[in-house]
Amino acid sequence: MMLLSVLLVAALASAKCFEPSVAHPLPEYDPNDPLLQSAFESIGTALTVAVAAPEYASTSFSVEITSSKESLWSHHHTARERNTSRPDIERVNGDALYRIASITKAFTVLGILYQHEAGNLSLDSTVNKYIEELGEKSEGGVPWKDITLRSLASQLSGIPREFAQGDLINSDKWVLDPQHLGLPPVSRKGLIKCAEYSPNYETPCTLHDLLDALRSKAPLFAPNQKSTYSNIAFELLGLVIERVSNQSFESYINEAVFKPLNMSTSTLSLPPDSAGVIPLEPQYWDADEGIQSPTGGIYSSTSDLSKFLRYILQQFNAITHAINWIHPVSPSRGLHSFYGMPWEIFQTDRILKDSKRTVRFITKSGGLPGYTSIIMTIPEYDLGITILLAGPPYFFSKIQEIVTVAIVRAAEELSIRQLNKRYTGTYASTNSSLNSSMTLASDHRGLVITKWISNSTDVLETVGSKLLMLKHWYAQLVPTLLYREEKGQKGEEWRVQVSEERSEGVGEIWDDFCMTNIDGPLYAGVGFNELVFWDQGKEGTFRKLELSAFRANLTRVEDGDDGFSQDEEEVLEL
Repeated sequence: MMLLSVLLVAALASAKCFEPSVAHPLPEYDPNDPLLQSAFESIGTALTVAVAAPEYASTSFSVEITSSKESLWSHHHTARERNTSRPDIERVNGDALYRIASITKAFTVLGILYQHEAGNLSLDSTVNKYIEELGEKSEGGVPWKDITLRSLASQLSGIPREFAQGDLINSDKWVLDPQHLGLPPVSRKGLIKCAEYSPNYETPCTLHDLLDALRSKAPLFAPNQKSTYSNIAFELLGLVIERVSNQSFESYINEAVFKPLNMSTSTLSLPPDSAGVIPLEPQYWDADEGIQSPTGGIYSSTSDLSKFLRYILQQFNAITHAINWIHPVSPSRGLHSFYGMPWEIFQTDRILKDSKRTVRFITKSGGLPGYTSIIMTIPEYDLGITILLAGPPYFFSKIQEIVTVAIVRAAEELSIRQLNKRYTGTYASTNSSLNSSMTLASDHRGLVITKWISNSTDVLETVGSKLLMLKHWYAQLVPTLLYREEKGQKGEEWRVQVSEERSEGVGEIWDDFCMTNIDGPLYAGVGFNELVFWDQGKEGTFRKLELSAFRANLTRVEDGDDGFSQDEEEVLEL
């Protein structure tokens, strides 16, 4: 009996897990929904007002928001002060090309995942298996024999960030004179002569330059010890793709990614000026990235990147069995930031109006002189966002804040509205002698159980107050996004999770410790906390609720239009 009690407590209660992060199924979007239209109008107005400031006169930008199914909204702004020496696109639109810099890394990783799934490489093989020139260990001490492709892609290789850029000796003395930092004059003898070390970035680095520079590099950390950003890691991954595919990196990305996703304007080659957004100097519109292309060489547009984001939203857990592509793999600094492959992941509990529930942004940003960019998915809301900017970078953070806060809050409101329409109400057994029913409501916590009677027993009171001995708590339904009948997408499977309400004050230090444990104890082999919604009508409303462990099938009984027509009155067979 004691063991069963412990199991029930562990499985149903989240202890101090306040407001679990996933509170609803994926919302469905209609771009013409008044709620969304209002959000888009407010975003557009806020952006227009903000960019009117004189300091942003030379800024052009593009924003696009998409779901996994379609683009929902876009906004484009053409700078008031243009680069008259380099006539570019006359008016910025969804096809206008920007340099997307390090967003390129996401395409490089996708190529690696494709090649892993094809059996041409393994994520867990070491990089020197594919680039034998690296040897087992560099003269500087980098242990290539211990660094896997997965480590490289996850920013866990421990290797340096750069080999051909980021050197203060190349700083424009009118912007930052190294001697103003107290650095002594030094000779350029022995330095490479490509990328930023060449005049006007006119000489791209080659494979020889990369391998020669890596010989003397020392590690920052041991492999997989700690995350730290490295561009070199993705230059090596691009070379691995070339070796196993027998194609150039440009050819491979074009054939494997751009063409299948119909990213018709995206390219690794220099586009014509008339197709792009070229800001005032300094800018790297026509800088040839050479061997560095896999880390930052792509030109793309918001329209094309929305296609890429739709693919990610649809396929992130289906590209290869080796990984769920949007999961964090290591912590970065602080409580809220993580690295993925190659994602920069941000988790915040400050963005929703009425809830401290966390929202996770899966992002990849990029920056080159003249260009700042980011793509992101918000899987909980089935949303993708692209922001591309040409010009000084200072306006970028304003765009990001305006767009993400407004759209997430609108998506949350839409999600709760759809929860209310589809699931809330009272479900009861048609056998009155059983006295079994469940009442569901929706609010900022998601879908919650307000009353649960089974065979005349108050289940909520028994579990929450008597067994778990909680004072301030609620029972939430957590969507699994699975179906009892997967092929026909019928029978939505949910799980009950008990959580404590967030109380006033800081509380104990360890109150913030929370481990997910969604499976409940079994009753005759069936999960105690397992629920299944059945019989969805044409308006999306469900009529049947199966309480699996209780061997009970409940029918929705509340008054009002439930979205079902008379000819849909069929008996559910379970």
